[in-house]
Amino acid sequence: MSEEPGRAGRRRKRTNGIWLLRAGLALIAVGVVLLGYVGWEFYGTNWVSHRHQAAARSQTEKAWSVKGGQQIVKTQWGDVSALIRIPRFGKDYEVPVFEGTSDTVLAAGFGHFDGTAGPGQVGNYALAAHRVTHGQPLRDMPDLKAGDTVIVETKSTTYTYRLTSGGSDLVVPMQQTWVIDPLPTNPQPGGIEPAQTKGQHLITLTTCSELFHTDNRMIAFGVLISSAPRV
Repeated sequence: MSEEPGRAGRRRKRTNGIWLLRAGLALIAVGVVLLGYVGWEFYGTNWVSHRHQAAARSQTEKAWSVKGGQQIVKTQWGDVSALIRIPRFGKDYEVPVFEGTSDTVLAAGFGHFDGTAGPGQVGNYALAAHRVTHGQPLRDMPDLKAGDTVIVETKSTTYTYRLTSGGSDLVVPMQQTWVIDPLPTNPQPGGIEPAQTKGQHLITLTTCSELFHTDNRMIAFGVLISSAPRV
């Protein structure tokens, strides 16, 4: 005997309801995972990176205090060559500078572009750092103004640079590498660039210009104005 039409309809509704419930639960699970990922990226990575920054900074200062110690301090995140302070970002701001710009390095502080000048040297001391997540050392890059100072400390010397452009004055596509040249020359006539005088002691700060993707870079240039023995 065939099943009664009413009973068959109720069974279909019950089956459809179960599938809708399962689909709804699956969507909720996906949402929870996505929220967890976003939370980790924006809060978890910062927490971890700040701990790494503090550990690398402490290890560096301890190594530098030893007479005859090395300028470059090896840490588990990379080789620290300097500490950077930016008064505009507060009196407690002090971030290690690592050699290279690998993901591991940039998750622990600033990265020093390979092949660019060292602190205080003639040429362009070019640095990169995250603006969002992973400690975000340059989170407040847009707040930087021409005239602000950037202080770079090595084992023996404190170098003070003065910015010649603000943090949001220049944005370039990430493929444009002229900004880390020894003497950056803007291919756009009249565009922002350091004074086109050879033999300068320059600094360049680079970071992402967008908060949620990385197609462009925000650039600030500066010039050395003083150096003194590190106390």
